[in-house]
Amino acid sequence: MINLLLRNTARFVVLVLLQVLLLDNIQLNAYLNPFMYVLFILLLPFETPAWLLLVSAFLMGFSIDLFEHTPGMHASATVFMAFLRPLTLKIIAPREDYETSTYPRVFYYGFVWFLKYSLILVFAHHLFLFYFEVFSFSGFFHTLGKVILSTLFSSGFIVLSQFLFYRK
Repeated sequence: MINLLLRNTARFVVLVLLQVLLLDNIQLNAYLNPFMYVLFILLLPFETPAWLLLVSAFLMGFSIDLFEHTPGMHASATVFMAFLRPLTLKIIAPREDYETSTYPRVFYYGFVWFLKYSLILVFAHHLFLFYFEVFSFSGFFHTLGKVILSTLFSSGFIVLSQFLFYRK
């Protein structure tokens, strides 16, 4: 239990630092915004209680908001993503359900399962974040293009991280 807490705390700190020190300084174009910090919510254990999931999501989003000077935008988008996580896990559950003491990783449930899982939740996060950012439906398709391309870009990084850093 302590080991799991230390691992998740370290992951939290590393992802916040990676986001604010490196990824926020990448300017490829107006459509590609990589948000790796959502990986923290994606990789929490299946057995995480709903209240802890929402509190963790709020703390992660609030940490990003503090560094980016975006009052509540990332916190609300991350809480929205965490709210949808249990439903998403239920929808894409394997036939034999999730095994105990496993985690939502490529190596436990396969590439296709993890890709669906991450694409759904990252898309929900980005949709909420970018439309909340403009707070208008003017330029609807411009914003939708930004959501789709940023989702693909962020999900690519997230899936790549599974092969680079996480093992069984």
